Amino acid sequence: MLSQPISVRFDLGGNREVLIETGKLARQADGAVTVRQGNCIILATVVANKEPREGQDFFPLSVDYQEKFAAAGRIPGSFFKREARLNDYEILTSRLIDRALRPLFPEDYFCDVQVLLSLVSSDAEVMPDSLACLAASAALAVSDIPIKEIISEVRIARIKGEFVVNPTRSQLETAELEFIIAATEKNLMMVEGEAKECSEADLVKALELAHDAIRIQIKAQEELRAKKGITAKRDYKKPEEDEALKAKVEAFAKDKVYQISRKGSSKHERSEAYSLLKDELMASLGEEATDLEKKLTKKYYEDLKWEVVRNMILEDRIRLDGRQLDQVRPLAMEVDPLPAPHGSSLFTRGETQSLTTVTFGTALDDLLIESAAKSVDSKFYLHYNFPPFSTGEVKMMRGQSRREVGHGNLAMRSLKQMMPTGDYAYTVRVVSDILESNGSSSMATVCAGSLALMDAGVPIPKHVSGVAMGLITRNDGKYAILTDILGDEDHLGDMDFKVTGTRDGICGVQMDIKVDGLSMDVMREALEQARKGRLHILDAMYECIPAARADVKPHAPRMVKLIIDKEFIGAVIGPGGKVIQEIQRETGTTINIEEVGNTGEVSIFSPEKSGLDKAVAWVRGIAAVPQVGDVYEGPVKGIKEFGAFVEFMPGKQGLLHISEISWKRLESMDGLFKEGDMVKVKLVGLDPKTGKFKLSRKVLMPKPEGRPEGKPQGEAKAGEQ
Repeated sequence: MLSQPISVRFDLGGNREVLIETGKLARQADGAVTVRQGNCIILATVVANKEPREGQDFFPLSVDYQEKFAAAGRIPGSFFKREARLNDYEILTSRLIDRALRPLFPEDYFCDVQVLLSLVSSDAEVMPDSLACLAASAALAVSDIPIKEIISEVRIARIKGEFVVNPTRSQLETAELEFIIAATEKNLMMVEGEAKECSEADLVKALELAHDAIRIQIKAQEELRAKKGITAKRDYKKPEEDEALKAKVEAFAKDKVYQISRKGSSKHERSEAYSLLKDELMASLGEEATDLEKKLTKKYYEDLKWEVVRNMILEDRIRLDGRQLDQVRPLAMEVDPLPAPHGSSLFTRGETQSLTTVTFGTALDDLLIESAAKSVDSKFYLHYNFPPFSTGEVKMMRGQSRREVGHGNLAMRSLKQMMPTGDYAYTVRVVSDILESNGSSSMATVCAGSLALMDAGVPIPKHVSGVAMGLITRNDGKYAILTDILGDEDHLGDMDFKVTGTRDGICGVQMDIKVDGLSMDVMREALEQARKGRLHILDAMYECIPAARADVKPHAPRMVKLIIDKEFIGAVIGPGGKVIQEIQRETGTTINIEEVGNTGEVSIFSPEKSGLDKAVAWVRGIAAVPQVGDVYEGPVKGIKEFGAFVEFMPGKQGLLHISEISWKRLESMDGLFKEGDMVKVKLVGLDPKTGKFKLSRKVLMPKPEGRPEGKPQGEAKAGEQ
């Protein structure tokens, strides 16, 4: 007989019920749950090996979140019509979960753990990524896999001045800020999000409100675990230790590590000195040392470096490169280093360097962002590349890593806050190539991206900069907040957080917290120090280029977006696309038309200004409403015995009657015009019966004194029109 599923419920607020259930699906996994809100259902499973792999000395956690297209009644658009590798959205969601879960496991736990999450039912209004970490944590909670604590994760947004936990998809479209926050019962673990220049106080308030909501979810998981009857966690094989060897390593290397660390040397000099000391340490073991002793010696040496450098910073207030705790490394930046791209910049901060380019495209170059719930086109996107030479390493190049996707996303969502919207016609691609890295290349990407956008002539109103911060704490209450951290400081810190923004507020945040009991007072102090570092970098950026260029570069393509009435879309396209093809052929432009509400958005893209101007005038002429009394100039399209037909606006012809050509009475049309002649005319009327336009040329000429006006245009014989 099948066991009955076990479930708990809780309210998110606003009568939004969430159901967590276990015991019904995937029962051979170590832990499996479904989390449901509305029609959104996420299945989370977790399996861990009982023993670590031979020689394993790190924690191999893998987290994969995938959306099944059947969940929303859709078929994937790929050639194979099946879900394949994770897309960027799924990778970013997986990273959010991974970063929150990883600190939950004991430091000496090296067994493989695999967390798999699938969206099996989709709700158009429920954002699944805000429930995914809850599902993953609940699956771990109902298993016997050894975790130290239960966590959860929520999205918090401010909408029309009010903070909302896990807002709907529709609500999120008007949010002023949104952050994904993970926490245990007592401590924040992870923060990531974006804002339209929010203050540091707003961020702290969002963290506090999110933490309150997370505690409700943790309580529900504890209740589910109790119902499942999980009272103990499995035992696991601990790594071997040798306290005598550990003391020997400390005695040999502690003072030498300290001397190397306080020299203020460069990254490569410091790394080489550490490596030589390590060789001396290994040689001191003697030839009789066992493989286990050699392995433990290497581990204890790395642990010793971690401890010595942390204490040096806390006690001596000295950093590895000799800077003050709140000091930003030397800055160097320039715009337009590359002649061919539409915009470019080179940003260097210490030993971190980004070469960034901007490329303009049309609506045909929009990025399709596809999820189970919906697919949208993005007009602004950023790609971040981190080649191995940037750190002096040799690695295989096998496409973009999850880290590259995550870093690029943080930079993109920060710069996006300043991007023009509305009738801005260009699709904009930013590419950051990291040429050198020693700490926070993602923040270098933000700065370089802002410079390159202004260099390209994208009308962003303000510069956006970013700075990476670190925090080192000790049980005795001492702590040190570090501005613009190095790669080594990132590794040894208790919190690393990246804050981007303008002079007026925060645009993006990414934060990982590894320490218990971090107070909000320390958080406020860290955010204020980050603000000062951000402003210091911004000052240098404004000196480099104070504002966006007034126009795109001469070699950059020109683009204009026109808004026309919906009724004219067909006229611009023409039967079978005849008109739009003619415009593109005659002007050398690319034209894209979209119907948006009751209007048509016509994007015209051209490599030359003359072709752009011609196409704009053509489209405006088609979509314009002729006004009686206005003067026009156009070609003669046909000649009859009673007058000429003139195309006074693109696609619009009127009759220039023989009596309206001149004040002098004309007997025939012979020799007056030939087809293609340009004639300036005035629109004098509209035939109420036929809707045809009446043109006059003579009213634009001086009227001879005493001359009769000739036969009125309205007296044309039957059949003439």
